[in-house]
Amino acid sequence: MNAKSSVQTKPKHEQLGMSDEEVVEMYKYMVLARKFDERCLLLQRAGKINFHVSGIGQETAQIAAAFALDRERDYFLPYYRDYGFVMAVGMTLQELMLSAFAKAGDPNSGGRQMPGHFGSKRLRIVTGSSPVTTQVPHAVGFALAAKMQKKDIVSYVTFGEGSSNQGDFHEGLNFAGVQKLPVIFLCENNQYAISVPIKKQLGGRVVDRAQGYGFPGIRVDGNDALEVYRVVKEARERAVRGEGPTLIEAMMYRLSPHSTSDNDLAYRTKDEVDENWKKDGIPKMKSYLIEHGLWSEERDEAMLKEIQQQLKDALEAAEGAPYPNPEDTLLHVYASEGEV
Repeated sequence: MNAKSSVQTKPKHEQLGMSDEEVVEMYKYMVLARKFDERCLLLQRAGKINFHVSGIGQETAQIAAAFALDRERDYFLPYYRDYGFVMAVGMTLQELMLSAFAKAGDPNSGGRQMPGHFGSKRLRIVTGSSPVTTQVPHAVGFALAAKMQKKDIVSYVTFGEGSSNQGDFHEGLNFAGVQKLPVIFLCENNQYAISVPIKKQLGGRVVDRAQGYGFPGIRVDGNDALEVYRVVKEARERAVRGEGPTLIEAMMYRLSPHSTSDNDLAYRTKDEVDENWKKDGIPKMKSYLIEHGLWSEERDEAMLKEIQQQLKDALEAAEGAPYPNPEDTLLHVYASEGEV
């Protein structure tokens, strides 16, 4: 057997430079994110938390992308469905549960902000705001700083396809293209901007917009973890070589309602949703691991029990944690005397 055919027979994750341990860890994060999301939906329905915006159906691409980045050095600007992504770069289940309950220990905002507004100086997760797409020009600014300081890092920003129609998107991409900045734009195209289907949002494809700004656009199956890993890894390598930004359009489907305030069956059918459940990337990843002897149903069952215990512990800790003090309302809004 020659070297070429030997490489072709390797499992795909090995061809991409991933170890067995890494690809198993990737799958574990996918399941953890899904179970956290499902629990938050139940907590809201039970009146335990006020609101939840779900990322179910989008975890595969989120976590695969995180594994392709430098999780110790890059800067991240996730959007509000990216629970899987922030978990994969280091945010804990307990921290996210504190955020869901709006408790003082919430690392994102100290209990001041809605869930899904992530922020962590420790993890280099740049605080997001509610108006969609504002994170795109911010990511471009971080990339400009990295270029000026000659650091081999990238900024990575996510958004939905609805955001690709906002002015912030186009201004950010144009500036990044002109300056050849080390930024990766990943559009999580989940087919709906709240209730507006893709056919009523766009006359073309999100990915094709990159051409007008002078850099590559790549469309990828967002339910294929290893393909997402590959394209994000290649985009990062381009960026640190000084070749500029990449726009990635990850195709997926929002399997849950827009939020707990939404009745999605008012604008789409149950049959449509059921059909897209068949494309879910998490079972695909599980099948891949079992096929290559890296996983088993027994290990899966044990992992699910462990996750249930982790969720129980995080929930109990969050429920018992204190709420913010009213007198601290303006804390972290204005700089204290002497701060720069």
